[in-house]
Amino acid sequence: MINQRQVHVPGACLQVETQGDGEVVVLLHGFAGDRRSWDGFWSDLAQERRVIRYDLRGFGESVDLDQRPFRHTGDLAALLDALRIERCALVGVSMGGAIALNFALEHPERVRRLALVSPGLVAWEWSDDWRSAWRPIVDAARSGNLAAARELWWRHPLFDTTRADPRAAAKLRESIDAYSGSHWAQGDNEAPAMPDVDRVSLLAPETLLLTGSADLPDFRLIADLIEAVAPNVRRIEYDGAGHMLHLERPQAFAADMRAFLTTS
Repeated sequence: MINQRQVHVPGACLQVETQGDGEVVVLLHGFAGDRRSWDGFWSDLAQERRVIRYDLRGFGESVDLDQRPFRHTGDLAALLDALRIERCALVGVSMGGAIALNFALEHPERVRRLALVSPGLVAWEWSDDWRSAWRPIVDAARSGNLAAARELWWRHPLFDTTRADPRAAAKLRESIDAYSGSHWAQGDNEAPAMPDVDRVSLLAPETLLLTGSADLPDFRLIADLIEAVAPNVRRIEYDGAGHMLHLERPQAFAADMRAFLTTS
C-alpha cells in the first residue's frame, strides 16, 4: 500500500510517498522531474524493502513556505529525521544524483549504499556547450514564454536518445509538460556550496555508478571523475543509451538496481 503524506522541513513542505517494508531506499528525481519519474520502478523495488520517493523542493507538489536559503541536502536530512530514519540507501538520477552524492559526503554515517544514475555534481563548472544550450531556455522562461522554454528543454541534446524511444519519450514529455518552469523563470533560494569535485575521493559508501555511452560530455566527465577518484565504485555502462537510463533501459536498470541493493 502507498502511504502519501506531506512532511514539513525548514522553509518548505515536501510531498512524500512511501511503499513497502524493510531496509529503506530513498529515490531522488532529476531537474524538471518529480516523484512520478520513478513510476514503473519503485513499486517493484518496494516488494522487498521500504521505498521513499518525494518531490524535491520547488518541484512537483513540494513548495517553498518562505524565502530562506536552503540546500536540497538539508531538506533530505530533515526529511529522514521527520520519518525517524537513521540510515538508508540513496538512488539519484542527474540532479538527484548530485544531491545524493553531496548527502553521502556530508552525512556518510547515514548512507548505507549509494546508486548514482547519470549524476551531476554540486557546484559543477558547466562547459560552454552546456551553457549555450541552457541560456535560451532561461531567456524564454523569463520573457514569460514557458511553453517555448519547455519545448527547448524537450529538444535539448541531453534527451536525444530518450526522444528516439517512443515509450521513454512519452514519459519524458509528460514530465516536462508538468514542470512549472519556476527555476528558469525566477531561480530559487538554494545556498551556494563548495564544489564536490574537490572531495569525491572522500566518498565512503559502496557506490553503483550507472552511465550511458551516449550521454553528453559534461556528464561523461563527471562519471569518469567519480569512477577514477572515489574509493569504492562499481560502474556499469549502457551502450548506446543516453542520460535517462531509467526510462531508456528500464529492465536493465531495474535488474542492476535490485542486484546492487540486495547484495550483502
